Amino acid sequence: MPEVNLPRPVGFVLGGGGSLGAMQVGMLRALTEAGVVPDLVVGTSVGSLNGAVLAADPADAVPRLRETWVHMTRHEAFPGGVFSQVRTLRHAKTHLFPNSGLATIITGQLGADTTFEDLKIPLGVVTTDVDTAEPLLFSSGDLHPTLLASSAIPGIYPPVSHGGKLLYDGGLVANVPMRQALAMGAKSLVVLDCAFPGQIPSPPRTMAEVLMYTAMVSMRNQAVLEAPLAAGSVPVVYLPGPAPVRLSPLDFSHTEELAAGACEAAREYLAGLVVDGPGLYGGPGVKIP
Repeated sequence: MPEVNLPRPVGFVLGGGGSLGAMQVGMLRALTEAGVVPDLVVGTSVGSLNGAVLAADPADAVPRLRETWVHMTRHEAFPGGVFSQVRTLRHAKTHLFPNSGLATIITGQLGADTTFEDLKIPLGVVTTDVDTAEPLLFSSGDLHPTLLASSAIPGIYPPVSHGGKLLYDGGLVANVPMRQALAMGAKSLVVLDCAFPGQIPSPPRTMAEVLMYTAMVSMRNQAVLEAPLAAGSVPVVYLPGPAPVRLSPLDFSHTEELAAGACEAAREYLAGLVVDGPGLYGGPGVKIP
């Protein structure tokens, strides 16, 4: 595969998308094979979790992420059945699931006391400030609470109090955080978007799936608007996803299919990629011939 030359620092931008985050494992594998490595990483929601593992050890991230995703189950990330969800909602009023399962996943991958400063390359984690409804970027201090906050989908998980702020999922306002990567100093962007417009979730069948569906649809058009703006000043390499699969963002039974399809699509795209200055190379929902 020919080498892809990008201006440095290269920022990897990892978007949110629930179980569709498995695609990012395949995308990262293809990028590694092509010799495209990040100098910094910015992520939102599940992209912040994958991005934190990448920033902790870029050389070993792909096998570690694959091992995690292959064994991921819905119950692990979203513990409890219907009756448990009803009890949680009745008690907490604002959400269906505790974030204890998510906290366990984060601790297992990164430890309970890891800080941003412990990572091998800079990481930005995007959350939503509940008071202002604006994106809030974290790049220093304790890692664990910011990852919990970045993934706190309203109605699904509770908001997280951290740094004197009440925080929700960053996907509400910056699901594909290209502006934040530029603010951290990136001179080129590689976007790993697992919720691009072509990837519509399946029709929801439960209240949890209704909330996830609503979140996914509201997130879709952010990248469509933001990608051309970012591409006005730097190269933005927007990796294509695999053929759309209609499944719930809560369904973790298609991990290997999603990762393999994303890897193959990214390989084919990168093999023919020539970057010759600022611009949008690919794009949200764009089918590469």
